[in-house]
Amino acid sequence: MFIAIAIYVALALFGASLLYKIFNWLRHSITIEAGAISTSRRVWAALKGIIFTLLSIKIFILLKVCILDVLLNARILREDFFRWLMHICIYVGFLLLILMHALGQYISASIFENYYSTVNPFLFLRNLFGVMVLFGIAIAVCRRFIVKVPRLRTQAMDLYAIIIVVVIIISGFFLEGTKMVSYSSYTEMVENYSALSDPQKLSDLEAYWVQEFGVVSPKAKGPFDERRLEQGREVHRVSCAECHSKAQWAFTSFGLAKIISPFALVLNRVNIHGVLWYVHFFACLIGLAYLPFSKMFHIFASPLSLFANAVMERGKSDPANIATRQMMELDACTHCGTCSLRCSVAVALEEVPNITILPAEKMAPIKMLVLGKDLTEQELKELQEGVYFCTNCYRCTVVCPVGINLQELWFNVRELLFQKGLPELSMLSPLSFYRGLMKEEMVQSDYEKPLMRAREAIAEKCNVVKDQDNVLPLIPADKTFKSRLNLSAQASTFTVCFGCQTCTNACPVVAHYDNPQEVLGLLPHQIMHACALGLRDLAFVSNMLWDCITCYQCQEQCPQGVCVTDVLYELKNFVVEYVGEKTVRSLGKNQ
Repeated sequence: MFIAIAIYVALALFGASLLYKIFNWLRHSITIEAGAISTSRRVWAALKGIIFTLLSIKIFILLKVCILDVLLNARILREDFFRWLMHICIYVGFLLLILMHALGQYISASIFENYYSTVNPFLFLRNLFGVMVLFGIAIAVCRRFIVKVPRLRTQAMDLYAIIIVVVIIISGFFLEGTKMVSYSSYTEMVENYSALSDPQKLSDLEAYWVQEFGVVSPKAKGPFDERRLEQGREVHRVSCAECHSKAQWAFTSFGLAKIISPFALVLNRVNIHGVLWYVHFFACLIGLAYLPFSKMFHIFASPLSLFANAVMERGKSDPANIATRQMMELDACTHCGTCSLRCSVAVALEEVPNITILPAEKMAPIKMLVLGKDLTEQELKELQEGVYFCTNCYRCTVVCPVGINLQELWFNVRELLFQKGLPELSMLSPLSFYRGLMKEEMVQSDYEKPLMRAREAIAEKCNVVKDQDNVLPLIPADKTFKSRLNLSAQASTFTVCFGCQTCTNACPVVAHYDNPQEVLGLLPHQIMHACALGLRDLAFVSNMLWDCITCYQCQEQCPQGVCVTDVLYELKNFVVEYVGEKTVRSLGKNQ
């Protein structure tokens, strides 16, 4: 009764957690515009999308992905053979153990007419699959703690997953090994499954099992004469051979049985195999109940992510399904670290102590943010900085083994942080160019909001009026300002600018407006002049500083080699210090 209740509780927890996960996929969103899409519409869009995909030619794309990426893990193989071997051993070994052994009464018994877990090939395969899992775990431990793969960070969820799997497999091996040498297990088997009553035949069978199967008996001690063993073999052939293969086929469990055989009678008296059965049983139940909350949930979410990304495309697929897919991708992440290994800015971690610079380490705080869980101000700041560092090089997305569109994810998270009123003074970054390219797909007010916050903050500090018809106040030159620019090898190049206006003519932002000076204020070549004159406030207040999309056209075209974009970038860093983050934060929250 207790066992049945435990099974029902574990299954109920697993089912409820799984439904809760799916509900979160359909309820929450990363993109701002997806928040206006109701859950019911997203459910309908998902069902419609699945049906239409299965009934279209895209079904062949799904079959290809299923074979290559889900079953054969071709994406992982392209990156690292040993990591592929690790994943195949754990994934295939554990899956086959579940299908063949845990669900043996439902799957194996329905396929094979005379199925018994104690006959071959099942006896041998069970040990083989268990060893495969342990071999895969050994590779995982070696990669994390001995080889120490660069940028691969071990989190608590990684250790929990390893520990649960190891306990399940090791307890299973020891359970089988102790049962092999257990005299009480042998006598129970004889009483329940044989019709023997002749004391001589029972004695001969016991001698045969002691000799051939490793049972440790308190009564029958070897060596036994050949005649008795032959009679025991005949009794075994008639009564037991149909459902018991030689124990040696279970090579791992049999090896453990040989090791513990000197203590078998003591272990049998304390019913150690019964204790191990409970350990193995509850480890499996705990693993099942914990699965939706752990990284192991990716065994469900990762294939779904691969399928969805194979048939969905931004701009063509239903926005409701795009929003659902992005939420699903957060659970699909395996925390394998491949994206971090390929990240072009991960080297910044050597100077900036912020772990969220690494792509794989962003996923956990992003998930907490999207689900509405509380993040401290420091955690939000670190996440914002980690997303800001992204250069949109696309490397992480290309190598992700579960097909997550990470570049799109980083962009959406940054926009989400903007909408939450977090300060963002570093608009002049590699992301600015990508944000400019995405402008047409965004709500115009959302695009302008972070820029306006920065301008308002500067207006509070700088003594420059925005009205072009008014006379600008005389601003004294700031020698400290010029000296600080000269500290940077790139920013100091403003000194050789001779005002040819090539940078202004090459700028796509300037070309976008009929009267750019009216909208942007100082143009790129004029900002270089302001720097040369030491007019700090005049340079700070220019809208050009904030509208720059870091395309580097100005810098590439400059005949004097002035690093125009880098000068603007350096100016933005000065603004961050000069205006102060608190000012911008208060302005953002008041809007």
